[in-house]
Amino acid sequence: MTGDAGIMGFTKAARPRLYEHLVSQILEYVERNKLDRGSLLPPERDLADQLGVSRATVAQALVALEVLGVIRVQHGTGAVLQYRPNTVTVLRRLREHRSRLPEIVEARLGLELQIVELAARRRTDADLQRIDEALAYMRSEVDQGGRGERGDEMFHRALTEASHNSVLAQLMEFIGEMVLESRIESLGQEGRPENSLAAHGRIAEAVRAGDHEAAVAEMRAHIRTISDVELLKDESPE
Repeated sequence: MTGDAGIMGFTKAARPRLYEHLVSQILEYVERNKLDRGSLLPPERDLADQLGVSRATVAQALVALEVLGVIRVQHGTGAVLQYRPNTVTVLRRLREHRSRLPEIVEARLGLELQIVELAARRRTDADLQRIDEALAYMRSEVDQGGRGERGDEMFHRALTEASHNSVLAQLMEFIGEMVLESRIESLGQEGRPENSLAAHGRIAEAVRAGDHEAAVAEMRAHIRTISDVELLKDESPE
């Protein structure tokens, strides 16, 4: 068998994508410094300097680790390690998460367009009050420099309640953990919390007016925007 024939069954190995490369390096830092649960990672600026990339790129790698539960990002404190990770396992879960994101978006699109249409038709004064409270809560989070995850969750739950459809509510509950992944992924991007808050305001206005067509259009635009995440666009480093 010739040398060429000997490699005919192999395919070219894919180079790791940039976010995988950065996640690996951050995990190597954790291992090298024997960090354990509760340990603080260096600030984004320091990590960016050490890794030779922008702070925005480091931020996306940290968001990916947060989605997987490896770290918890606390406003004003930084990234706190949740457990001692295994690099191979984390990278495998990260690839699974990335491949699952488009399907999560598709599921949200199918469910939440129906939810918001029904909400515009069926909302009560009590429903509108809960929607307003969710908007106010998210606005407070964002004004304080946070990402608004809790307010975002409250808003979408308030819309679901306003649809007065128990089956849709159960379906949203079923995919809740996966929606949380996409929520953290989206709101972790620069400028996204403010944009999402504005989109929520437009959706709420349409629901309040009982304009189900406008409500559906605004929700569709919102979900398409939040599905535009760096994790799905990142390219392999040269």
